[in-house]
Amino acid sequence: MATIWQPELVTDDLIALTRSLGEPAKDLVILAEGNTSQLLADGRIVVKASGAYMAAATSHDFVATDVPPLIELMDDPASTQEDLTTLLDAGEHAGVRRRASIETLVHVAVQSVRPTAYVAHTHPTPVLGLLASVHAETAFAEWVYSDEAVVIGIPLFVPYAAPGIALGRIFLERLRDYVAERGELPSLVLLGNHGIVAIGGSAEAVEAITLMTVKGARTRVQALSIGGVAGLGDDAVAHYFQRTDMIERRKNLAGTA
Repeated sequence: MATIWQPELVTDDLIALTRSLGEPAKDLVILAEGNTSQLLADGRIVVKASGAYMAAATSHDFVATDVPPLIELMDDPASTQEDLTTLLDAGEHAGVRRRASIETLVHVAVQSVRPTAYVAHTHPTPVLGLLASVHAETAFAEWVYSDEAVVIGIPLFVPYAAPGIALGRIFLERLRDYVAERGELPSLVLLGNHGIVAIGGSAEAVEAITLMTVKGARTRVQALSIGGVAGLGDDAVAHYFQRTDMIERRKNLAGTA
């Protein structure tokens, strides 16, 4: 069975991260939107179950799933959405059907390319506004302030695809290409007309990346409202990634190696 319900595998850190990202005042998700995951020592992930509210998450609102079967599913062009539903199903427990989030493929894609501790997917309103606009693909093409460059780094943009197997496949393809070109995972993935994925080595890093992205979106919207965005330019921040103090700052804030 690829997916099981085993609440004792869920850590307090994952629950705390999920609840924090789900706080209504942060406007990152609403209702049962969004999902989080944590890598286990045996290579599986614990991921939020479908239909669970992040703000009120408990250990019962997560399932554990194997990575390889879901990667094989995405790599097999004959696989269907029904095949995915079967693999995500952890069965019925205490009268409740437990199934991994429909966006679990995003989480396992990250682990298959380069294992990392935490992944969080949210739908922040300011960011979604940009990702649903004519500026979606280029909105984050250059940095607009220094801390954004340090914490977010170079984001990956993935065009819209329906959540489930279609999104999983294009996400995995674009992620593989990014890592092949740059030699590292992106800290941030922007999903056109959908939301964001934050990837980090700690729960704190994933939340920092998420919140910095929201600030960046608000900054861009304000700049666009008064004539347009004037970015820093690549030359202005290129040296940040060679400076010892900036490398340490990025490690502390974004959980990079």
